[in-house]
Amino acid sequence: MAANGVILALIAGWLLRPGEADPTVAGTKPPSGVAGATPSPTEVPIPTKAEIMGIKGQRFGLSAPDVPWSAAKTERLSTAAGANPSMMMVFVKWTEEFRVEPIELCYERGALPVLSWEPWAGNDSGTSQPKYALSKIIDGSYDEYVTRFATAVRDARWPVAIRFAHEMNGSWYPWSESRSGNKKGQYVRAWRHVHDIFQKVGTTNVIWIWSPNILRPVPKVSIAALYPGDDYVDWAGMVGYAVKESTAAPVFEPTIKAIRKVTQKPIVITETGVQPGPRKVGWITNFFAWLPKHPDVIGFIWFEYSKEQGGSADWRYTATPAATTAFKAGLKSLKPAPGPAAG
Repeated sequence: MAANGVILALIAGWLLRPGEADPTVAGTKPPSGVAGATPSPTEVPIPTKAEIMGIKGQRFGLSAPDVPWSAAKTERLSTAAGANPSMMMVFVKWTEEFRVEPIELCYERGALPVLSWEPWAGNDSGTSQPKYALSKIIDGSYDEYVTRFATAVRDARWPVAIRFAHEMNGSWYPWSESRSGNKKGQYVRAWRHVHDIFQKVGTTNVIWIWSPNILRPVPKVSIAALYPGDDYVDWAGMVGYAVKESTAAPVFEPTIKAIRKVTQKPIVITETGVQPGPRKVGWITNFFAWLPKHPDVIGFIWFEYSKEQGGSADWRYTATPAATTAFKAGLKSLKPAPGPAAG
């Protein structure tokens, strides 16, 4: 059974049948000519947050250009992997509103939507953006926007994972406490403020993912001081790429150890990939051998971007035939537990 079989079986009876719609959406803009989705007029059962979180086994996630927008692109990457992804991640800036189209497309494709929700105007505006300072989030300057977003998520009803302000322990995003005039302690306060607004409007269908970067580039930054608390987080996340490493352990395990000092929440690797070179194929093989030894790591999202597509390197498992073969074999080796509707 493929790694994503459990979530596909769980969701199979819950899918909307999308039609054509306005393709413009917050997060990832679909390619020209790709249709979005409109709500089905037929009422269908929708899974609960608890049901989605209760799925046991390894989750294979994908972040890639035009996914989930392009059925052809999604199918091509799924075929290369030998399995459909059970999570799909899109990026949403704070200049963008929540839209239900990618949520429905993810579910139609059998995947949990993961929104990487970023309080900034985008990379072109730089790593320091005082307009989106943490203090402005805390003092309510964005309450209207956050309330509008939270209300739309609530009304969409589908469970959505939100990775809010990821890699906060780095210095390369404006929400870092070392950027935008931010101060120590403000990240946690901003997170809690945003979370509290969702609670206030009754948005209970969000799986909150707190996702620091791995410690390697920022070993002196304490992630403990950046953790909002178990009442505000559902899954712990981790962003980590293999650069010079030959195996998965040195990439992830120091950060897992640090996370386990502050929380026992399940861990999802929210971005990963491996740099081109002679180590790539071997690292992919080792990664899939490493995963079953860490059952508290319940999923990973592969960052399927080349340098030309916006990655800092060619992280793709489809970069070479050998990498694709290793990835497909590794994914096939994972054995997820039956889900509640696996039958």
